[in-house]
Amino acid sequence: MAVPRNALKKWAKVREFALGLPGATEEFPWGESVAKVNKKVFVFLGVDDGSYPLALTVKLTDESAHAHALTSPGAEPAGYGLGKAGWVRVPLAEPGAPAAELLCDWVEESYRVIAPKRLITELDAADHG
Repeated sequence: MAVPRNALKKWAKVREFALGLPGATEEFPWGESVAKVNKKVFVFLGVDDGSYPLALTVKLTDESAHAHALTSPGAEPAGYGLGKAGWVRVPLAEPGAPAAELLCDWVEESYRVIAPKRLITELDAADHG
């Protein structure tokens, strides 16, 4: 199954953004890309090889961001019980899927929920520096 180019571009932008956050690293558990901070996943990026629909999964504990993410076409609470903890899976190839900028906002929100305070301080300093 071919991955739509615009979805792939969004995915690449979001991945680059996620990995640019303070202390972020990329790992490949279960053969899919994840971005971690302090050894904890803050965004599941899935696979970009077309073997599975392109999507990302973020933890949104802010009610309005969580509700907004769930209005995205095809979005759903994440599987494996993660949905109960605020994780949302957002498909990238659906018509009307969110723009890369909004996806990056959600990735940052997810990062802020999981990252230690000192890295959030570093992020805020970089944002305003």
